[in-house]
Amino acid sequence: MRTHWLFALAAVAGTIHAQGQPAKHPAIEAFAKGVQIYTCKAANGSYAWSLKAPDAVLSDAKGQPIGKHFAGPSWQAADGSVVVGEALNVSPAPDAGAVAWLVLHAKSHSGDGEMASVQYIVRTRTEGGVAPATGCDAAHASAEVRVPYSAVYLFFRG
Repeated sequence: MRTHWLFALAAVAGTIHAQGQPAKHPAIEAFAKGVQIYTCKAANGSYAWSLKAPDAVLSDAKGQPIGKHFAGPSWQAADGSVVVGEALNVSPAPDAGAVAWLVLHAKSHSGDGEMASVQYIVRTRTEGGVAPATGCDAAHASAEVRVPYSAVYLFFRG
C-alpha cells in the first residue's frame, strides 16, 4: 500500500512540474498537532464513529504557528488564505493507530496569500487520530470524541 502513496506523490510532483515554471517556493511543509473529532452516528442498523472534522494548529519547522487545519478539509494560513482539499489517494499509515496518509487536490481557494496557489496537499508521518473501536452505541448517539493526532502536511503550489 505504501508503494501506491509513493506513486501518487511522484504523480503530484510530475503534474506540478508539467504546469510550467514552479513558484519561488513550490512547497510548504507544515507540522500539524491537534485532534480528529468523531461523532457517534447510526449507520445500517448499528452505530459507528464518523469523522466530523480535524482541529489542528499548523507550525513551521521551528515550531512557530503558521496556520490551522479544520473541516472541509481546509487549511488556512496565518495570512487568511484558505485551500480546501479533496482526496485523490488514501493509503493506510505504516503505524497502527495512526490516521491514513493522503494525497488531495485543491478543489477551492479563498484569499490571495500562501494557500492561494496550492494545487496538491499530501498528509504523511501521521501519529494517532484513529476513531475509537468502542463506545459508540444508541446510548451515545451524537456524542463526540476528540482523538489527539499529529501529521506532516506538504502543500504543493502550481
